[in-house]
Amino acid sequence: MKHPQPRGLSRRRVEQLLSKTRHDRCAASRMDVLSRHFLGHPYQPNPLIGSADTVEVFTASLDGFDCVTYLETILALARASSVDDFTGWLRKIRYERGRIQWDRRNHYMTLWIRNNVREGIIRPVSMPAVPILRMERVLNVVLGLDPQPARLKCVPKPAVPRLERYMQSGDLIFFVSTRKHLDVFHAGIIVRDGKKVFMRHASRTRGFVVEQELSEFLKANRMAGVILVRPQAAPRRVGLSH
Repeated sequence: MKHPQPRGLSRRRVEQLLSKTRHDRCAASRMDVLSRHFLGHPYQPNPLIGSADTVEVFTASLDGFDCVTYLETILALARASSVDDFTGWLRKIRYERGRIQWDRRNHYMTLWIRNNVREGIIRPVSMPAVPILRMERVLNVVLGLDPQPARLKCVPKPAVPRLERYMQSGDLIFFVSTRKHLDVFHAGIIVRDGKKVFMRHASRTRGFVVEQELSEFLKANRMAGVILVRPQAAPRRVGLSH
């Protein structure tokens, strides 16, 4: 099935970005280079088009992001070798089995993580000797979706400093909410500089994509804990444009 070109897509800009990492086969390095490019780009609330009452429109704009579309865009670019690869991966990352429908969008991040692990796009990070907190919730904050039961496993906030030694540049970090009907309230991309750990993310409070020390974000925000996953290397040919 041939999919229409996503709204907001600039093929020329995507080609320019892919040229920066064309010969880099390391997933972590590609994530680092590409995520750095968007520092300073504006935060855009609710950047996707679609709702329970509105037809979903597949979008791929590089002009502004919320925290999730920033992750999705960088992850899709890092896996792509062409513009059509990029749009194919973005569709697969954002929607369950790549189906462009509002009710197939990965609205909750526990679903986002589960579906992208199943597709081989990301994997959980092994972290021996770090405590794990397990919880069950019923997610109901997305209007138009039926309540969804969810099981979460996260590293509790007090143990995150013990988790930092396992973090690598390019890892994705998700912050688990303290609200009983929400799973994750924010997400970002880890960047290491020696022993220091930073996070790049689209920040609503600052109004643009920023890089800040992870410890600073942890200190400023309430959370139950964090979930850490690692992008997988993409196959050389994916055939996702059809």
